[in-house]
Amino acid sequence: MIAWKDYHLAKSLEDALTALHGEPGPNRLVAGGTDLLLDVQQGRQPPPHTLVDVNAIAEMCALEVRDGKMFVGAALPLNRIIASPLVQHHAHALYQACSLIGGPQVRNVATLGGNVGHALPAADGAIALLGLDAVAHVYDAGGYHRRGMGELYAGPGRSALNADQILVAFSIPMEVGGCSSAFRRVMRPQGVAIAILNMAVWVQADGEVIQDVRIAAGPAGKVPFRAMAAEAVLRGQAWSLAILDEAIAAFLGEARFRTSPHRATFAYRQHLAGVLLRETLSHAWQQARAEG
Repeated sequence: MIAWKDYHLAKSLEDALTALHGEPGPNRLVAGGTDLLLDVQQGRQPPPHTLVDVNAIAEMCALEVRDGKMFVGAALPLNRIIASPLVQHHAHALYQACSLIGGPQVRNVATLGGNVGHALPAADGAIALLGLDAVAHVYDAGGYHRRGMGELYAGPGRSALNADQILVAFSIPMEVGGCSSAFRRVMRPQGVAIAILNMAVWVQADGEVIQDVRIAAGPAGKVPFRAMAAEAVLRGQAWSLAILDEAIAAFLGEARFRTSPHRATFAYRQHLAGVLLRETLSHAWQQARAEG
């Protein structure tokens, strides 16, 4: 059974916005559709009247350097992100995260914009982007706007973007000498789609000193979580096991884990958090030192 009435292939952002607001509604944007169509099929969203396909909009499928930053279109399939030498070299956490989303068939069609737009607090792509300090490019009737990753979420499964806005792309600072990033996650062996816990770390090394650091994790709150207290402990300090232990303690003090009946208990996530932070940060640090 087809769950929509009409289909429109948009040729530009303006065209997509017009079709999105066309009568009758509701109308929905689609690129990969791996989340949207499943939600409609399982009754979590009402069937749209029109699917507005954005795959023919060049800007939403771009992957290039713009103004010294990596520009990644929101409609770009994950397999193209994974295959990009630019991403592999300059955004290693994003490369690792996208490599773990779904299986090969899913990654052939699923998009980074869909991963973020679904607004889950432990979405792998979203956690990587948060750790990499990405900025979202959003388009609406007023033109282009930029938003930090933390501004895209209103709660678990609730995007802060409204029906009048299109998530176009992400700008990501490129990793240079002395900088690197890493992504790790823990999953149930049965293959439940959402991670028990995942984490992205970006670090800048200056000799033996942690010059700067960003830590993102999920689910550690209602939205993708940035571990500011743990970062403050590490920033400007010489690398040591002692400072790593302090950062773990700070992280556990600020994260808000909960028990999930289908994935893990609060206690298990609390235990995993220290292990995952130690492993992810150590890997990013070693890579940053090698790059430096």
